[in-house]
Amino acid sequence: MDPATSLLSDRIRAASAAGTALRIRGGATKDFYGGPPAGEPLETRGLAGITSYEPSELVVTARAGTPLAELEALLASRGQCLPFEPPHFGPGATVGGMVASGLSGPARASVGSVRDYVLGVTMLNGRGELLTFGGQVMKNVAGYDVSRLIAGSLGALGLIVDVSLKVLPVAPAEATLKFETPQAEALRRLNEWGGQPLPLNASCWVEDGGVGTLYLRLRGAVAAVDAACRKLGGERQASAQVAADWTLCREQQLPWFLERGARELWRLSVAQTAPVLELPEAPLVEWHGGQRWVRVAPGQGERLRQLARAAGGHATLFRAVDGQQAPAADRFQPLDPVLLRIHRELKREFDPAGIFNRGRLFPES
Repeated sequence: MDPATSLLSDRIRAASAAGTALRIRGGATKDFYGGPPAGEPLETRGLAGITSYEPSELVVTARAGTPLAELEALLASRGQCLPFEPPHFGPGATVGGMVASGLSGPARASVGSVRDYVLGVTMLNGRGELLTFGGQVMKNVAGYDVSRLIAGSLGALGLIVDVSLKVLPVAPAEATLKFETPQAEALRRLNEWGGQPLPLNASCWVEDGGVGTLYLRLRGAVAAVDAACRKLGGERQASAQVAADWTLCREQQLPWFLERGARELWRLSVAQTAPVLELPEAPLVEWHGGQRWVRVAPGQGERLRQLARAAGGHATLFRAVDGQQAPAADRFQPLDPVLLRIHRELKREFDPAGIFNRGRLFPES
């Protein structure tokens, strides 16, 4: 155990013995997500650095406190990337926060989520023990797939020390097509295109000034992208400008997100084939219809959850009104009793004293 990890282990052991709550903290760029952070800060910034990178094997291992921008810059220098496009939500985003939050960007519906790219994790549990799960190869099948369980756990199970990730080459070609179309027609087209051999990568439908517009990003071989552009039509966008716009979409910095005012931001995760939903406003639609963002006044959560359930999905309060916090029970779709019991039993196995990120992911009592 290296010195930085050893110091954190000692801190965890002491907190466990005293029953002191700890709040795992990297760049704090995702503190708004999930239940309100509580407890003494347990900083991961000392766990920094990329410890292994094998471009020919498409595998990289980075410590939890490594800036996400640093990892992405290294991959870009070798023509590779994190294809799931993790959002940063601020300049201090870290690799550990990326995995713990489990959030993915515009390409998620086509390439998979962060969980799909986690090969192995080393972590400290609530006893201060250093545990290793998975490995650094793509076909490691030994034991339970605990490494992927950590993705999206919001630090409730332990402190990530380092993580091994599968990476991919940057696509040889990319193009974005623009279509002016109502939401229903956009959903119909996306559903139709999804059943064809097209290099679909990301999509975003948004209503601006009463005009619905669908942006469709294609990625793949040059010949495949060019052929898809000819087949689909639409208006091909300037590469530099549209690349910046996709980044703004990933970071929720598009005008649609910034015009939220005193409204909550909800994420509805539904079947891609779900029809237009009866929402208070026209949503911003991503993931080929599977993710629908809506801005609403506080107090409409239950109605949104009912709509999402009817469409085969669930609803999450992603961002509360500025300056306000909400418990996990109000943030996330309530779990049925069996699933909640499984969550709590897993928590007890990894964190017997319940010191890590209390209440971030689910009600713990």
